[in-house]
Amino acid sequence: MTRKLIKPDLNEIKKFQKKDSKKKPPPPYKTHAENYYYIKQMNNRTPMIIELVNGEVLKGRIEWYDERCLKIKKEDNDNFIVFKHVIKYMYKNPDAPNDRPSDRSNEKPYEEKSS
Repeated sequence: MTRKLIKPDLNEIKKFQKKDSKKKPPPPYKTHAENYYYIKQMNNRTPMIIELVNGEVLKGRIEWYDERCLKIKKEDNDNFIVFKHVIKYMYKNPDAPNDRPSDRSNEKPYEEKSS
């Protein structure tokens, strides 16, 4: 009597293991959120305040951006190129007037109807 060794097919086992262990892939390293933010501020011509690491404050609009720097146009039409690594904070200028009229300027305020 001879014994025969029965071996399972390893390819079939691997297929079943891969189906059972589906893992969510890690998020991408670059989300491009920074680029989206710059494009949004450029298109809206948003007045920005940029505080640098040395304490200097620049007020102006973002003209264009690069991988390493931003071009800022100040209100007196002076242009500055600022490296991103020297920027401490950057935010919208709350005191600046809004150049673009709001879309709801023609709407009438809500009025309650009395019955």
